[in-house]
Amino acid sequence: MFYTLAQKVMFQMDAEKAHDFALSSLKRTANTPLNCFYAQKVESPPVVCMGVTFPNPVGLAAGMDKDGECIDGFHAMGFGYIEVGTVTPRPQAGNDLPRLFRLMPAEGIINRMGFNNKGVDNLVANLKAAKSGALVGVNIGKNKDTPVDQGKEDYLICMDKVYQYAAYIAVNISSPNTPGLRSLQYGDLLDDLLGSLKEKQKELAQKHGKYVPIALKIAPDLSDDEIVNIANSLVKNNFDGAIATNTTLSREGVSGLTHGNETGGLSGKPLNSLSTSVIKKLSRYLNGQLPIIGVGGVSSAADAMDKLDAGASMVQIYSGFIYQGPKLIKTIVDACRIRQ
Repeated sequence: MFYTLAQKVMFQMDAEKAHDFALSSLKRTANTPLNCFYAQKVESPPVVCMGVTFPNPVGLAAGMDKDGECIDGFHAMGFGYIEVGTVTPRPQAGNDLPRLFRLMPAEGIINRMGFNNKGVDNLVANLKAAKSGALVGVNIGKNKDTPVDQGKEDYLICMDKVYQYAAYIAVNISSPNTPGLRSLQYGDLLDDLLGSLKEKQKELAQKHGKYVPIALKIAPDLSDDEIVNIANSLVKNNFDGAIATNTTLSREGVSGLTHGNETGGLSGKPLNSLSTSVIKKLSRYLNGQLPIIGVGGVSSAADAMDKLDAGASMVQIYSGFIYQGPKLIKTIVDACRIRQ
């Protein structure tokens, strides 16, 4: 009930202003009696993925809490894990406003945020300050003004700084909103990046006495051959997991809607079937050699089950969470518990 009322207010606001308002409210009320308005108990058998034991298989996707300011608030809602970021070595403002658009008839969202964040050092401070004990994945990227052929250095910088505070690290090379970024998904650039990250992981595991898995987040706009090549690179470089998928450049199902042709990545219900298709193909090519976290258009328990059936071990939500609120977490977890 509370979320329904809050949503009516926020949906009258500009999308990005509503996003900022929601985060600031969550930050203020976390770890106070006021979290009763959104806290809920979610019971589920734990799930082991990438060698990490998660309380439940439903996570918050990257992009909602880029700077890790609301980890405790989201944890109170019952998320099994929270993925923060995408974070870059240096703070950056992101792309020009407006850059976030609701497509309400389709329950979709288009964004062209451009990795707006306060930088990795600020994120690390927030990770240290979190009190809830939530499992946090950290999604890392490169600064917009870093040349693509030098991009791996940005990933290595971020990985070095967040490693000891992360449950896992997600490598984002699939956002459509940073020029040239998706070229890192292919060929020698991909192998060089993955190989360098694995070497860094070995170094950091020895330094900190803990092994933090790394997963690659991929785009939905890939051909079958590209998916095969990515799967081969993941296996060859002993990566720990894959996250499928990021937002899409496709406008299928939203063309003609208000804001439907805005530039940026499309998420929400219109992405669901495309994302699930990529998961299914990737799972077939990986053949169980590493797990997949499924994300993209999960708006119901049935959507989550479809992704698990396609080969995902866990799921993440973002746009569906905006449209439905915390109840979506419990609905999916309950379905997973019954299924087990």
